[in-house]
Amino acid sequence: MSQLIDSDESTPLLRDDASSDDCQDADYKSRWRSIRIMYFTMFLSSVGFTIVITSIWPYLQKIDRGADASFLGWVVAAYSLGQMVASPLFGLWSNHRPRREPLACSLLINVGANVYYALVALPPAGNRYHMLAARALVGFGAGNVAVVRSYVAGATSLKERTNAMANMSACQALGFILGPALQAALSFIGETGVAVGGGGLRLNMYTSPALLAALLGVLNILLVMLVLREHFVDDEGRHLCAINYGSEDQVELQEAEGDIDPIAVLTSNLLFFVIMFIFAVFETIATPLSMDMFAWARTEAVLYNGIILCAIGFESIAVFLVVKVVAQRVGDRPVLLGGLSIIFCGFFVLLPWGDQYPLLQWEDIKNNSVVNQTFSSPLSIAPLAPGASNGTVGPRGCPLAQSWCQYTPSIHLGQFVSADVLIGAGYAACNVMSYTLYSKILGPKPQGVYMGWLTASGSGARTLGPVFVSNVYTRLGPRWAFSVMCGLVAAGVALLAALYRRLVPFSVRHRRARDT
Repeated sequence: MSQLIDSDESTPLLRDDASSDDCQDADYKSRWRSIRIMYFTMFLSSVGFTIVITSIWPYLQKIDRGADASFLGWVVAAYSLGQMVASPLFGLWSNHRPRREPLACSLLINVGANVYYALVALPPAGNRYHMLAARALVGFGAGNVAVVRSYVAGATSLKERTNAMANMSACQALGFILGPALQAALSFIGETGVAVGGGGLRLNMYTSPALLAALLGVLNILLVMLVLREHFVDDEGRHLCAINYGSEDQVELQEAEGDIDPIAVLTSNLLFFVIMFIFAVFETIATPLSMDMFAWARTEAVLYNGIILCAIGFESIAVFLVVKVVAQRVGDRPVLLGGLSIIFCGFFVLLPWGDQYPLLQWEDIKNNSVVNQTFSSPLSIAPLAPGASNGTVGPRGCPLAQSWCQYTPSIHLGQFVSADVLIGAGYAACNVMSYTLYSKILGPKPQGVYMGWLTASGSGARTLGPVFVSNVYTRLGPRWAFSVMCGLVAAGVALLAALYRRLVPFSVRHRRARDT
């Protein structure tokens, strides 16, 4: 019943790479149909995260005027914390039961959490805490990412895996692009919106994205329950099982001989933490950095950074396509090393140089009679933004409360854009290679728990990254913040170089052991 499924062709985006003869095989077609459902699940997970991310702050201010920016940080971090807790649990579940079960459960939690998010304005008190709980539950439901990646890793051969992981990362990037676009399209509804039923729920620019995410989640549940089938292949692509979630659910796979290298697993988790920490710092610092350095108003910063992030999303998709080809020629580890090196260059470019200083906020100068005497150059004051006098637009320039604004050279727009391009390209390459290499290190062993720990390490990085950069940047400035990031990336490169020979596929490692 099992047969070798192998091909010399590469896997195009969202298409299986079989020859015409292989495509006639029912198991093969069922396997790739199920893998595409995992692509779709990853896509919807990204959409569900980003579809509300740009409106969380105004929604929080609307439902609870006493909430401040520090509480916003907790609301944003709640998603990653929920995902960090859930990932190992869903991974463990998927190791012992058909993966349809944890997937359907997590998606159901996600649907309920998005509906809860749309209803947080209704309680008479404690609305901010309801929002915090809703975002934590959305993150908990997103813990299914570990199951999704472990499924794809177990359902692909070594030859197919890099392509499949790149396809999945491309779907994730598409979700990050489409989410904010859907939020923008739904903003025409306005803050008031229309009443739905008699319970007080209003369909507006804040609730409609969450309800749309819930609707997409219902569609995902139907696909998982009706179409997804369990498949597992070995490193050469031979089918080991194909479960249709009936009486065959109890089929157990023969345990592969040999142990997983714990040093390689730990190293992969540490490298992934570094990579996701970099991404969290990057997405957190972009808006405040651009407002401080280029004297952009709030609306300009949101618009311009949105355009930049959208462009980086398309750049990431192009990188995923290139990585599939390059990795087949040179291997996974050189691509990962190259990606980290590109990220290092990106943060190095962001270091402030020269003798030009940021424009200071006029309101700070006007309201402070004493300016730091250590600053010997003439003060550069940002012009007032249109509408700043009546409070409709925030102040422009670097706030005097950040003392480093007076003596740290400014970062130029060319530096900022160049760094965005470099960090975006390096992160995209490192992201897909991290998952690909990790899945190969685990080999034919059940990967649910291990993928859960990898996702948890990434979630931990996304929780700590914003806290780190917001404190270091505010107190010490971009020179310290980006110097520390350069040091962190350099440490990641050194770790990868030191343990380069340990980061090999499971089958390669045990073949070496037999040969010696």
